Amino acid sequence: MAGGGSGPAGSAEEDGGPPAPERVLFPPTFSVSEIKNKQRRHFMFLRWKQQQRKEKLAAKKKRRKEREALGDKAPPKAVPKTIENQRVYDETTVDPNDEEVAFDEATDEFAPYFNRQTVPKILITTSDRPRGRTMRFCEQLSTVIPNSHVYYRRGLALKRIIPQCIARDFTDLIIINEDRKIPNGLVLSHLPDGPTAHFRMSSVRLRKEIKRKGKEPTEHVPEVILNNFTTRLGHSVGRMFASLFPHDPQFIGRQVATFHNQRDYIFFRFHRYIFKSEKKVGIQELGPRFTLKLRSLQKGTFDSKFGEYEWIHKVRLSHNNSPAWEGRLNLT
Repeated sequence: MAGGGSGPAGSAEEDGGPPAPERVLFPPTFSVSEIKNKQRRHFMFLRWKQQQRKEKLAAKKKRRKEREALGDKAPPKAVPKTIENQRVYDETTVDPNDEEVAFDEATDEFAPYFNRQTVPKILITTSDRPRGRTMRFCEQLSTVIPNSHVYYRRGLALKRIIPQCIARDFTDLIIINEDRKIPNGLVLSHLPDGPTAHFRMSSVRLRKEIKRKGKEPTEHVPEVILNNFTTRLGHSVGRMFASLFPHDPQFIGRQVATFHNQRDYIFFRFHRYIFKSEKKVGIQELGPRFTLKLRSLQKGTFDSKFGEYEWIHKVRLSHNNSPAWEGRLNLT
């Protein structure tokens, strides 16, 4: 019996079957970056990732069996740490039932809209002499926002556009800026008394650039979803976006415009939802899509020289001289 294989590999060899595969064991200080050969380094990285996944799955199964064995005595599941739930509480978070907030909403610039005294009428224009991609983006944006009109700007100053918009009963002015033929900024000015918000725009995707997109949107008034605009600043920005759309959505169109605020980035998506059955609902993205980052909020209409700013996104140095951002839109 001495020298006989007692493990699975030994029994496989005695039976004449194929040898059992070796288990890959990496040393504790193993670093894939130390391998000079590129192909070998990539191969070893994949094997290392596979081993990590197996170990993680085995630990998960072990924890599940322990919880099943303990039954009701099992400890509660640990809540994973994320950027969102580790954020410091913001004192400017809005309480919907606060009397001061309700008074501010009843007397601010958007009160006529929310009291149904005005109907949104939007003018969408661009920086001076825009390129084709920016104009296509404006045209697609006009199909998302009802009662919006696109104006091709040819050297006309913004200070002359705003009085003309007010005279023609426009309630909002949207200006799309571009850099190197790519849309990179959005200015939203509420008329006639402001405020004016300046956003940095990124990750712009037109309809033809979106995979698995739905058919062209219809002329129905979409629903509007505003997520995580919970601070005083975020509340003001959310009301600005809400005032772009009419009050009564046409649910028969099954279209929804979403402004989702996460870590102070505002993600815009435009979808159509499809009822697959009585319990299942699917969505189709219609486009366009883009991401906004608030740079400033200014009182009144657009005035770059003498305007009074309510909030400006600026960098301050923390105690360890690392950059920290002042002002937040949400707390999630």
